Amino acid sequence: MTLTLIPGQATLDQLEQIWRSGAAASLDDSAMPAIEAAAELVRTAAAGDEAVYGVNTGFGKLASVRIKPGDTAQLQRNLILSHCCGVGEPLDVATTRLMMALKLLSAGRGASGITWKTLSVIQSMLRQGVTPVVPSQGSVGASGDLAPLAHMAAAMIGEGEAMFSGERMPAAEALSKAGIEPAVLAPKEGLGLINGTQFSTACALVGYFGAIRNLEASVVSSCLSTDAIMGSTAPLEEGIHAFRGHRGQIDIARAMRAVMQGSVIRESHRDGDTRVQDPYCIRCQPQVAGAALDLLRQAGKTLEIEANAVSDNPLVLVAEGKIVSGGNFHAEPVAFAADQIALAIAEIGAIAQRRVALMVDPTLSFDLPPFLTPEPGLNSGLMIAEVTTAALMSENKHLANPCSTDSTPTSANQEDHVSMAAHGARRLKRMNGNLNVIIGVELICAAQGVEFRAPLTTSPVLQGAVDLIRTEIATLTDDRFMAGDIAKAAELVAEGRVQNECAVAQLLQGEAA
Repeated sequence: MTLTLIPGQATLDQLEQIWRSGAAASLDDSAMPAIEAAAELVRTAAAGDEAVYGVNTGFGKLASVRIKPGDTAQLQRNLILSHCCGVGEPLDVATTRLMMALKLLSAGRGASGITWKTLSVIQSMLRQGVTPVVPSQGSVGASGDLAPLAHMAAAMIGEGEAMFSGERMPAAEALSKAGIEPAVLAPKEGLGLINGTQFSTACALVGYFGAIRNLEASVVSSCLSTDAIMGSTAPLEEGIHAFRGHRGQIDIARAMRAVMQGSVIRESHRDGDTRVQDPYCIRCQPQVAGAALDLLRQAGKTLEIEANAVSDNPLVLVAEGKIVSGGNFHAEPVAFAADQIALAIAEIGAIAQRRVALMVDPTLSFDLPPFLTPEPGLNSGLMIAEVTTAALMSENKHLANPCSTDSTPTSANQEDHVSMAAHGARRLKRMNGNLNVIIGVELICAAQGVEFRAPLTTSPVLQGAVDLIRTEIATLTDDRFMAGDIAKAAELVAEGRVQNECAVAQLLQGEAA
């Protein structure tokens, strides 16, 4: 499957489809005239006498060094090879392919000077499944994601390594097996390929997609936990949230009301309950998750704009007939978005972990058995599963410290303020993995707690979630090896199965309220 992208108009849904499904991406033919017009302006500049940065000059601190017309092609190749300085574990294939699609979108705007022929190499690689091996460390988020994008560009010219048919091999071999001719770079093309925010943006988008799924799953887990402890739904009343006015809070409360509709457990204690208020982790879920949802929505808007942006340097302004140096490569918007996503992930996990602690603690769980085991003492039940969630919650709190506030001068002080967007975005995958586990354990605990309320039943929607959980994870009776159960629960969350069972995405959009 190939998605046709219109530069400047790509949506988050399209980008998520490329990442999740492995779909190839190609530019709409309507982008070709602008792309070729910019390339022609670059060719003219390369043949001229006027110094144009990156076209017939050196780079960074070496911008004052003029390059002979006959050496401009070698200049671009040298640039790619010299910038292949990435280290660390390779970026996963799906995120690398998303990064390549983002480079297509950026260059497709017709302001980078990269030819249609060179961009066709990226399109062929996506279509044939040739994925550059891109080390995940080495970018400071300005002047663009130089090292990671250089490894991508190196594979395009037959240097470095690539993945093909599940095997890692020299890029030249991968291109040959796929029937793709290596790119021969024209003036400015190397610079256009490695300058930009596509690595940081791809990693931040993956973090955003995972965080949204986790948030949706937390709606299900928090509702199940509320029934497990026989908590009140009064704090979900519409009027409370209308008076606050925050859209995310209103949407979360509405979704929770819908998911819990018809709970017999809730109706059984609506009258005569001596508890006036539940703990904050139950009562304030709309306020906390709603604030996280608002942050994620804002970050998503920023990343959608950045995905469609031209972020290399210099830019080819065809209408004005000139090539101008600027600073669009600075990834500060992406760094801020990544920090926002990190904060949201950490807080979704923090409040979920408190609900896990609430359910397993016999002094707080309102007549549920200690650690949710039918025979406490002989069995430890979910005691250490809760400890695991505490460990991961704490780790995420640490990881949520802002990266955008850091900077260090690079390139002989020419690039003296950088965004640190790359590792700010890269950490999100680890944080989402931690949160998958926290919410997964909450689902295990809540399903167990709800079953202890039999013959009372939860809502029909939530019972569907419990049934799904039970297809993968049996009710806990005697103690057993728990790591496999936790892994399965985390997978249910990461794959979106629990939240999809309850149609949470639609509920948050108001389509099924």
